[in-house]
Amino acid sequence: MAFDGAWKVDRSENYDKFMEKMGINVVKRKLAAHDNLKVTITQDGNKFTVKESSNFRTIEIVFELGVTFNYTLADGTEVSGAWTIEGNKLVGKFKRLDNGNELNTVREIVGGELVQTYTYEGVEAKRIFKKE
Repeated sequence: MAFDGAWKVDRSENYDKFMEKMGINVVKRKLAAHDNLKVTITQDGNKFTVKESSNFRTIEIVFELGVTFNYTLADGTEVSGAWTIEGNKLVGKFKRLDNGNELNTVREIVGGELVQTYTYEGVEAKRIFKKE
């Protein structure tokens, strides 16, 4: 699938406002803006393995499409939800465990780049990755 490969963050759009809306303090937001995030995605049928490595942590997430799982964001926020495929998009619908608010994520390939769009309480942000 098109998502397979190693992707390095290239740029972000509205990411600071998004993190602020998520309740992330200014110090963590400044650090996250320069996290050098690298995402490696592999797909085997309905099973995905996503390795995330940044200046702050390295984790591996394994999930199956349509199966709910729990995940802890880099800032410590815990969410529960599932990923599905909608057309050519990988769509994640999650709820925060602390307040029940929705956090939605869409991954899609646009012009050879991996565009990851986050939406939380009406604030949208994008992180754009280039293939390594």
